[in-house]
Formats: sequence, C-alpha cells, structure tokens
Amino acid sequence: MKTLKPYLIAAAASAAAVISAPHAGACSRVFYQGTDSLFVIGRSLDWKTPIPTNVYIYPRGMKKVSSDQANHISWTSKYGAVYAVSYDGGITEGMNEKGLVINGLFCKGTIYNDDNAAKKPQMSLSVFVAWMLDQCATTDEVVKLLDNTSFAIQGATFDGGTVSALHWGVTDKTGKSVIFEFDHGKINIYDMGDYRAMTNDPNWPQMTAIINYWEKIGGKNMLPGTVSSPDRCVRANYFAHHVKTVDDPDLAVSICRSILVNSCVPYTYEIEGQPELSSTQWRTYSVPCNLRYYFEMVTNPGYYYVDLNKVNLRKGAKVMKLDTSKTSDLVGDATHRLKPSAPFTPMY
Repeated sequence: MKTLKPYLIAAAASAAAVISAPHAGACSRVFYQGTDSLFVIGRSLDWKTPIPTNVYIYPRGMKKVSSDQANHISWTSKYGAVYAVSYDGGITEGMNEKGLVINGLFCKGTIYNDDNAAKKPQMSLSVFVAWMLDQCATTDEVVKLLDNTSFAIQGATFDGGTVSALHWGVTDKTGKSVIFEFDHGKINIYDMGDYRAMTNDPNWPQMTAIINYWEKIGGKNMLPGTVSSPDRCVRANYFAHHVKTVDDPDLAVSICRSILVNSCVPYTYEIEGQPELSSTQWRTYSVPCNLRYYFEMVTNPGYYYVDLNKVNLRKGAKVMKLDTSKTSDLVGDATHRLKPSAPFTPMY
C-alpha cells in the first residue's frame, strides 16, 4: 500500500480543490484512437448559465488582430477553419483544414499574466484559438508559436464578470496531443503521451497522478462515479483505452460520443448547496482525417456535422455561419445549412 500513498494524497487534495471551486466548470475532452490515422476528439461544454454557441467557417487569407489595444499582434490566416463561437463574440474551440484541433476547457487554477503584462502585446481570449488555428498545421507548430511569442491575455471575464480561466487541449492529424496551461505569465506545455482525456481542475501534473492511482486499482470492477473533474477524467481515460479500435469514422464518432456522454454532467442535474454546478449544454466531435466537425446540442433529438471538404476556404471566400438555435431538426450532414455571414465581433 506504500506505493499508492502519494497518489492517494494527491487524489484527496485535488478532489477537495475541485469541490471548493466557487465557479466549477465541468467540461470534458476525450481522445479516441482508431486504426491507422483515425482519431476523434470529443468535448463537452458545461456551464451554470446558457452559453449560446454558433458554428462559423472562416476562409484563408483574412487579416486579423489579437486585440483592440494599440499594442497587439497582427496575422493573416494561412488556413481555413471551423470555429465554435460563444455569444457570437469568442471562439471556444475549432478545427482547421489541416486537421489541427484546439479545445479550451475551464481550469480554476489558471493565472494568465505576470507583473509585466501591461508591457506585452495584448491577446484577447476571444480570438486566441483562431490565432493558433489560422497559422499552425501541427501540434509542434502550436508549441513553437507559443514558445516564440510574447503576449498577455486580455478579456478574461464573461457572463457578468465571471473569470474565464481556461486550459487548452491540442491534437493534430497525426494524433500528437499536448495540454497547455498558464501560470503567472508562464505557459506550461505537457505532452499527453498515452493519456486520452482531460477535464478541469486540478492542473495537469496533479491530474495525471490521480489517473495513475486509479490505473493501479483497475477499472473493470470499480471506477469513480461522481461528477467531479478528477472522477470524470478517470472514467473517460479508462474507457478510451478499453473500447474497440475501429477503422470506420462514423463508428469511431459513435464510440467517442458514448465515452464522452459517460463522463458528462447530466442536463439539469443539481446538487443541493452547490448552485454553481454545471451540466452539459453541448458536445462536439472533431475528425481530423475527414475534416468533419460534429455539433450536438443536448436538447436536440440528434447531432450533425459540417464538412470542411465541401466548403469554399479559398482567400476571398465568404464567412459562413450555422445558427445552432435553428438546428433542432438537423441530423447528419448540415454543410448545406451554412449561410453567408459577417464575421463575428470579438468581445475584446
């Protein structure tokens, strides 16, 4: 039992930290590995109040800025991409035409900036994911971009002043995945290796200690079953390693979906005395090998996808939008339901 003691201590401390979180998010991210180059990245968006989110398609060749402040970063998009845009003002996640997937999840312990933040170029969270997806084709390129660029985070509140404390999961077409987290201006980047899930708190080194503890117990006869962040991460990681490996992308999405649902907070679920508890509002599934991006509103009877292979991503093409509030009847390929749109207005 001595070999388990460090893991038990880490698990207990981390669980206590999550339970005490004043605004506990409950997002989950699952990485399903099929045969050869088939991967599916599923994620849930959980929050205590509604977060209306629409699907946007942006073409290549668009000039963008990281902030409305004088000191900002400018870039021109090399790749077209699909974005999930919350409040029509900020990008939560997305996938570009090279199969690079980036998802932002709540992480209470995040502290973005250091004392020199005011002197650095400003990076709004509303366009942070686009900055990476627009310029990078691989996970390694994202890491290089983060390592070589100095910036401070701007626009880190939403929903009436709630702190938008996030960490990010990155996966490319080869399956290479990292998680990166901010700590007082420093960006800590972790290779996910063979871990196949991430949730919220605690930070990634502590979370891996909890996963490792449960791997020693084994999951065949017992898994943690609460909606806490560590429990959800352990369940998702276990099942992602123990489902069948398939070569059919449609079946792979179904398998990933079943793992993710098992690790979500049921819609309208509440715990007395914890009004901040978040239940799942929507889920997405990104498939880099065929560039399909699935969207699932939990109150809809089905789920649907847009296919980047069928969209005009050339420079000068129109921005396209799918209004998810008008999609309750959609199942399957919804690419034809995309409509020309003005670009969203970032909430700097």
